[in-house]
Amino acid sequence: MLLGFQLTFSQVQSVGMGGFLIVAVSLFATFIATLGMARLLGVERKLAELIAAGTSICGASAIVATNSITDADDEDVAYAVASITLFGTVAMFIFPLLMPVFGLSAAEYGLWAGTAIHEVAQVIGAGFQNGMEAGEISTIAKLSRVAMLAPLVLALGYLASRSRADEVSARAPVPWFVFGFIAVVALNSLVDLPEAFTATVPKVTTFLLTMGLAAMGLRTNVGEILAKGIKPLLLAFSASIFIAALSLVLIKMF
Repeated sequence: MLLGFQLTFSQVQSVGMGGFLIVAVSLFATFIATLGMARLLGVERKLAELIAAGTSICGASAIVATNSITDADDEDVAYAVASITLFGTVAMFIFPLLMPVFGLSAAEYGLWAGTAIHEVAQVIGAGFQNGMEAGEISTIAKLSRVAMLAPLVLALGYLASRSRADEVSARAPVPWFVFGFIAVVALNSLVDLPEAFTATVPKVTTFLLTMGLAAMGLRTNVGEILAKGIKPLLLAFSASIFIAALSLVLIKMF
């Protein structure tokens, strides 16, 4: 929910309709393609959903949020977070070197970095390496992706409820935090919040997420993670290449 304090509707609007469509198409295409690649590689669906969410939206935050619906094992969550963090960090160092290779302007590069790199911090690190304009646009594009977390989790919840419709005792998962996230974005958009508050919230958000992941780590069996083999890691790598390639092509075309 606290991620909403880093986003306003005007920021999403500032990306422009074209930029927003590139972000949206890249996100949903990557999510679907990742699930398809998972079937080819033989990666179980729950872990595949976590990797797909982390790659297409916002890394560890999206993985934890998606798991409120997916209900995967802690080992799956740990594996997904580790793999997404790995390839996002690699992208943070490689993307700035590719800007002149692909002949991207600062605005194009910022949009590409914000659309294709996983974590918010990684996007900021990659974006500002190539100037202030690229950094600002990459941050806004990334926050636009974060906004997509709400509809994605709601859609997964709906699909989960449909798949469990025949189970007498099953209850459809309701991601209440999504509604809180939307409410916080609305509040941040309509009310001029104190600067001290808005500067502190990201630190609190990071702290709480870190604590949550550390708690999962205490319940995680390393042996079970290793038993999953290299296929999920290959899936995360393939998904990262897919979103980077697709978003780059869309940016160069449109």
